[in-house]
Parts: sequence; C-alpha cells; structure tokens
Amino acid sequence: KSREAGDPAADSSPKLAAAKHQEEAASKKKLCVKAAKEHSIPEDLNKVLENKVMETVLGLSYVKLSVVEMTCSGDADSEGIVSKSVSSHSDLIPGVYEGGLKIWECTFDLMDYFSEAEIEFANKTVLDLGCGAGMLGIVALQDEAARVHFQDYNSTVIDEITLPNVVANCTSAGRRKDRKASKPPSKRPRKAEGSPDVLNRCRFFSGEWSQVSQLLLNSNKPCSKYDLILTSETIYNPDYYSALHDTLAQLLDRNGRVYLASKVHYFGVGGGVYLFEKFIEEKNVFTTKIVKTIDQGLQRCIMEIAFKNSC
Repeated sequence: KSREAGDPAADSSPKLAAAKHQEEAASKKKLCVKAAKEHSIPEDLNKVLENKVMETVLGLSYVKLSVVEMTCSGDADSEGIVSKSVSSHSDLIPGVYEGGLKIWECTFDLMDYFSEAEIEFANKTVLDLGCGAGMLGIVALQDEAARVHFQDYNSTVIDEITLPNVVANCTSAGRRKDRKASKPPSKRPRKAEGSPDVLNRCRFFSGEWSQVSQLLLNSNKPCSKYDLILTSETIYNPDYYSALHDTLAQLLDRNGRVYLASKVHYFGVGGGVYLFEKFIEEKNVFTTKIVKTIDQGLQRCIMEIAFKNSC
C-alpha cells in the first residue's frame, strides 16, 4: 500500500484511471446482457418430467427444488446457476442468476388477487415476465388464455423448472375444462389428457428483457402485443428499471394491463414499489395504481400498470 501511495505514476493521470474504471464497468454490464433464446418443447413430454419430484401448492404442481439442486448438473445446467446458488448460499447473483429457481411470496399474493378481483384470462394473450416457476402463467392457462408466453433470465430455469411445471399442470387444465362443462373427468392417461393442446398455446423464452423483446418483435412467428403482462418480484434492483419499463412499453397492447407484485422495499438491493412508481412517473408513458396492499410480514403490494389514455 505504501508503495502504491508513493508511486507518482499512480496519480499522474486520474483521467486515464477514470476511463479504465468506466471501461471495466461497461464490460461488466455487457456480460449481464444475456442473449435471448426460444426453448423448444420436447415431443416426448415424459422426458420433461424425468427425474423430477413434484410438490403441490394451491392446487398446482411444481418441481421440488432440493431434488433439482441434487440432480441438475452438466448439460442440464450449462449456466452453472444451480451449483453457484448452492455454493454461495444465495438466491440472487446479479447478471448470473436472478432468483428463478424459487417461488417468491409475492407470486402467491398475485394469484390471490386474480381470484379476488376476478381477473379474466379467457381468450387473452398473456406474458409471464420473469416467470421462474411459471405459476402465474399456469393460472392463466387454466383459465383458458389464448396464448401464454413464459420468460426467465436463465435458460436452466426454463428447462428444469418452468417447462416441467407447465407440463405437470396440463392435466389440471384439462380437468378444469371438464368441470366447466359439467362433464365427468376424462379417464384417459395423464399425458394424453390435454397436454399437447395446452402446450400449443405456450412459448418459452430465456434471456435479458431487452433481448427477449427484440426476439419477439423480430420473430418470423407473428407476435401480437400482450393483453396482460404478469410479473412478480422483478423490481428489486433499480439498475433493471429502464430495461423493464422499455419491455413493458414495447410488448403491452395499447389497452392492456400489467399486474406487478412486489415488496414495498428490498433491503440490500434498494428497489421497491415507491421507487419504481417514481421511475414510471418520470417516464410519463404509463399510469400506475396500487390495487392491493398486504401488511403481513414485510409490506407488499399489487400494482396495476396501463398506458396513459388507454381505455
């Protein structure tokens, strides 16, 4: 340390040092821009659930994370996020792993709100943004959404968590249709009970938001704007607000709605509801409305977002 302090060259060019620091920061940011990718749905759906152990919450099946942590390695986890998350005891490694392996509590808040507010998904186009386990999109599928797209930052999350969860719940979607029609449940095998039909309404994407937006907008497959964008616990980091705002502005239908669930404040990373509201207000593109506040434990909110002057 004393040598560094006494080195005249160390202080001779603060501009060069500042430029070097900016370069390093820029290169780190570039590393965080994960390229977008669409994930194909395997023809053999049994393979999707191979080696998976399922648990149930609120009537929905989901992959047991502890088993994924023990079994997911090599090609199944090309990003290495499972081992990195376990070894670092962290649910969040910015730019590497963005929390999609876990189901966060605000997801359940938003699912409750769908029921309370009688949100209508039938015949709507829906995006589950930052989907993780995909629970929000699965609810939309079961309520007869016309199309549901799932996006998560990490490709491992889509392949090992989201897609298996959607496949495991396709049977439930089939049964739900039977109940609505007042018919007895089908006795066909689980795999054939409507899974392909439901999956035909789904697409799965991984990558950073701005990259996924570009992939969707420039895709050969026509992609109309979304009637509903559902997202939970995605505003924890203020560094991501600009990308999130632009994604919503590019992909939401002019008369569409965003339903966002969040903690009021995220300690350690600094984001939260009021900071994001302020950010949106300054951009002057959307209006926001807090439609529900949950006071148990850390205060949490459901926010509705719409374009200004929309119907």
